[in-house]
Amino acid sequence: MGSVLAYSTRDGRRYIVRYKKPDGTHAAKRGFRTKREAEEYLASVSVSITRNQYMDPMDSRVTVGELGGTWLQNQAAVLKPSSMHPLDSSWRVHVAPKWENVEVGAIRHSDVRAWVTDLSKVRGAVTVIRAYGILAAVLDVALRDRRIADNPARGVKLPKKRAKRRVYLTHDQVDLLAGEAMYPEVIYFLAYTGLRWGEATGLRLRDVEPDRRRVNVHENAVMVNGAIHTGSPKSHISRSVPYPDFLDLTVRSAMRGKRSGELLFGNGQEHLRLPNSQDGWFAGAVRRARKIDPTLQHVTPHDLRHTAASLAISAGANVKAVQRMLGHASAAMTLDTYADLFDDDLDYVAGALSRAREGRVIVVPEKRRELE
Repeated sequence: MGSVLAYSTRDGRRYIVRYKKPDGTHAAKRGFRTKREAEEYLASVSVSITRNQYMDPMDSRVTVGELGGTWLQNQAAVLKPSSMHPLDSSWRVHVAPKWENVEVGAIRHSDVRAWVTDLSKVRGAVTVIRAYGILAAVLDVALRDRRIADNPARGVKLPKKRAKRRVYLTHDQVDLLAGEAMYPEVIYFLAYTGLRWGEATGLRLRDVEPDRRRVNVHENAVMVNGAIHTGSPKSHISRSVPYPDFLDLTVRSAMRGKRSGELLFGNGQEHLRLPNSQDGWFAGAVRRARKIDPTLQHVTPHDLRHTAASLAISAGANVKAVQRMLGHASAAMTLDTYADLFDDDLDYVAGALSRAREGRVIVVPEKRRELE
């Protein structure tokens, strides 16, 4: 399967190992100082070939940039533009400058750990985790292609994400915010259905069932690099979402004069764009509302989704109903996201048990009556 040959150099005798690779081509590795070292290397190569575990040393010389370009193309083929954009940006800004020209076989676990540590000093956990995930995924490709024996990125300790502050408005605060807004119907709809901005602004008249007071969510409209992209909802699953009867006139008014294929909100032709967080109409409404009610916190359109969950739970909705309304993949996800809202249920359970015990009818067992 191979051979060990001696050759002379100015520094003395050296040994070269020649062997045949699984694909039938020949390979050689030179520079061994002793025959024993050369024979041990040949033996290890022979074993790896026999076990179908052979890795060509030349394959590990491919760079992260070469594999990364292909990986990004593959992701673009299956991801929505809104999901692909942050990956592209993270690759260009954080991954490529450090790793693009580095051979995958030259990367050590300590190298990746040091990079994560340095990046964590200047960037938040979400940014670091995303950049690390890209590098680790590219090295996973190298591992599956047998370019490297293991993935040096795996096992690196990552920074923890901080729990996001969730803002929940009261019914009165929803009224106040809507009263100050350019599009009050959108405020009410988001706060009482829990739809994402892109899901609500992607609704068309054909998606609305006014007699049942339901909307069927099939489309999501998101803005990427200044352009609106439409696709399936975030979960990739359509769902039917109810809206309360007090929104009936609001919805019917939004439908008036529009055709089946036109958009429910706005002029029917163009999607409402997510307002600028600093000087858009939504931010202006929040500022005006806060002057009237200083307890109203700074909110974003997405906070109205959290508000819908809060109002539904406080009204007695169970976790499964809230999950279906919000389009979460599982009830567990809903519980994890809104665990703080369900904490009150524990107090309710305790109170309900107390009330049930106080109002119970005591039945004395037959044997006990006989003893008395």
